[in-house]
Amino acid sequence: MERSDDALVLTALPHGEHGAVVRFLSLGSGLVAAYVHGARSRRRRSDLAPGNRVRLTLGSRLADQLPTARLEALASRALLAFAPGTAAVLDYLVQLLAAALPEGEAQPDLYQRFDGLLDRMGGGGDWRAAMVRFERDLLAGLGFGLDLSCCALTGRADDLGFVSPRTGRAVSRKAAQGQPWAGRLLPLPAFLADDGDAAAAEADVAAGLALTGQFLARHLFPDCPRAAALRAEAVARLARVP
Repeated sequence: MERSDDALVLTALPHGEHGAVVRFLSLGSGLVAAYVHGARSRRRRSDLAPGNRVRLTLGSRLADQLPTARLEALASRALLAFAPGTAAVLDYLVQLLAAALPEGEAQPDLYQRFDGLLDRMGGGGDWRAAMVRFERDLLAGLGFGLDLSCCALTGRADDLGFVSPRTGRAVSRKAAQGQPWAGRLLPLPAFLADDGDAAAAEADVAAGLALTGQFLARHLFPDCPRAAALRAEAVARLARVP
């Protein structure tokens, strides 16, 4: 039995003398793992660079057997590994997705957003705000979405300036003014409360990273300690990128 799908390469774990067990984020099936013969050859290593988009064909004789994979490279993201900022962020994101996503559950929106983020990272522009939006969308896709649509206290959608670190709901500046708990709120940068794709100022990106980091640490990082460490390194590198 065989099935084919577009997929993004996440991680590869050497297995046997020449092969590897590779995790992919596929368009139709979400996170999938498969054995790739000859994965450590020079040509296959190039095809299996993290973030690459491939045409993936999976085959297995038994339903509960680890499938074997054939693949055709569609888009290479290998150059992302040669810039410190993109390399660190890519390493962090593929590790997080491989560890946090449920296996075999389709995530087509998340697939498209990750593929789009990788395109932006390779495009030479400012992609840091897009990375923060992707973390926001990942939390939502896994059931931990932030409610940034309106103020939790007034129901109004204007003047939103903060997020409750406890509930993940937005709070307006007016509602927070003078409240004893206002100092515990997290700043909400405007770019994170909309669905646009514009770049953001450096201070806003830093605030966005702090916001998404709060909820990643609560909901995902306890089960993904390696991703937590890689994110800390990626954020530090981004702070040094002009």
